Amino acid sequence: MSNSSNASIVILISGRGSNMVSIVEAIKAENLPITVSAVISNRPNAPGIEFAKQENIPTAVINHQEFESRETFDQALAAEIDTYSPNLVVLAGFMRILTTEFVEHFANRLVNIHPALLPKFKGLNTHQRAIDAGETEHGASVHIVTPELDDGPVVMQARVPVLAGDTEETLAARVLEQEHKLYPAAINQLLKNPTR
Repeated sequence: MSNSSNASIVILISGRGSNMVSIVEAIKAENLPITVSAVISNRPNAPGIEFAKQENIPTAVINHQEFESRETFDQALAAEIDTYSPNLVVLAGFMRILTTEFVEHFANRLVNIHPALLPKFKGLNTHQRAIDAGETEHGASVHIVTPELDDGPVVMQARVPVLAGDTEETLAARVLEQEHKLYPAAINQLLKNPTR
C-alpha cells in the first residue's frame, strides 16, 4: 500500500478501530494516494492491531499502563510516531486525552473524528445528548486537534436526521455509517490542502 510520492499517515487506535478499517478500505478501493505508515495502539489487545497486521501495515503498541504519567506516555508515543514522519496523525477511536505538548508537537497535523456536529456536544455520550436535547439533526465532525478537547477547526461534517423513536444505539449506528465515509474524504482533502 505504498508509493514513495504518497502522503503518509499514522493511525492511533485503542480498540477495534472501525474508522481505521474504513480508511484502509477506502485507500484500497478508491486508490487514495495515501500510505498508512503505521497503526499504533495504547492497548496491547486492541483488535484493530490484528487487522493492520493482516494488511501488512507496521504496528506498534505503546501501553499507557507502563508509564508513570500522561506526559511520559505522550513523549514515548510522539517519539514512535516521529520515526515515520507522517503528513498526518489520525485519531481513530484513540481513547486517551493528549497533553498540550503532544498536540503542539503535531500542530495542524493531528486530526480526530467526533460523533457530533461540533461545536455542539463536545465530550462523551453525544448521541443520547442529541436525542435528549430534541435535535432534529446529528452527525459527525472531522476536526484538527487543539489542546482544548473537541475544539479545533472543523474540516468536514456529515449530517444525519434524528428520527422519532431513535435510541442512542440506532442513532449511533447511523452516524458511524457516515463516519466511515467522512473520515477518508476529510483526510484526502486535508492532504491535498494542508493547513500549514
